[in-house]
Amino acid sequence: MTPLRQRMLEDMEVRNLSPHTQRAYIENVARFARHFDRSPVELGPEEIRAYQVYLVRERQLAPSSLGIAVCALRFLYKVTLKQPWAFDDLIPAPNKPRRLPVVLSPDEVARFLACVTHPEHRAILTTCYAAGLRVSEVVHLRPTDVDSRRMVIRVEQGKGQRDRYVMLSPTLLELLREWWRAHRPTAWLFPGQHPDQPITSHAVREACQRVHRRSRLTKPVTPHALRHAFAVHLLEAGTDVRTIQRLLGHRSLETTARYLRIATTQVCATASPLDLLPRPVPLSSTSTTPPTC
Repeated sequence: MTPLRQRMLEDMEVRNLSPHTQRAYIENVARFARHFDRSPVELGPEEIRAYQVYLVRERQLAPSSLGIAVCALRFLYKVTLKQPWAFDDLIPAPNKPRRLPVVLSPDEVARFLACVTHPEHRAILTTCYAAGLRVSEVVHLRPTDVDSRRMVIRVEQGKGQRDRYVMLSPTLLELLREWWRAHRPTAWLFPGQHPDQPITSHAVREACQRVHRRSRLTKPVTPHALRHAFAVHLLEAGTDVRTIQRLLGHRSLETTARYLRIATTQVCATASPLDLLPRPVPLSSTSTTPPTC
């Protein structure tokens, strides 16, 4: 390991960046160095600009992937190498297209969950919807995280390494109790092939796709789509945005507020101006006078 990589890793550890973020930053900086076959210490603004053009034109990276590369280079030069540059101008972040997710209706969620035959998958996917959890958060639940006395689920070290509590539905509690009685999991609520390891998020996504094909729903369904449905259905039921933000574990209220653009209570409750136009007087079939326009 080079001294520069070691120093960058230490800088990320000090700032408590997640292991996933650390790996992504190191991999992107390594690709940047290999592209020029030189150490990043020897590279400057011109090389950074040329590399960004290469990523866009030749690699044709998606905005999300390009954004990770930009964050990695910003961290390297701003934090580790402490360069006094204008980073917003030198390493601009790409504009990401803002797309609204396709949301399942309550009937479609019920239809989808009814098609889940595997007990563990049924418990996991139901938890994604009932508590609005990310799939990575569900698979890392422990039996002790389910608090039936307070009727809450403890989410430990979710995205951004933040703990939070979410509601525990009585219906979900009964389903989780059935799962626990049948399999008696110890370390993890949803163990994988090895009992000392949780089931992987990839395995859950694959199971979700199999159920999706079985359900014959036309809308796309993923574990994260169930989380979207959780938020929108709460909003349509009258829950305020701030409460939904806390339940979802969003750092910014702006992230949660996008669901306002999806909720039908906000959109469909507004009358179209077409319906407000005065109704025209029907013309008599025997009238020969042309209408005035």
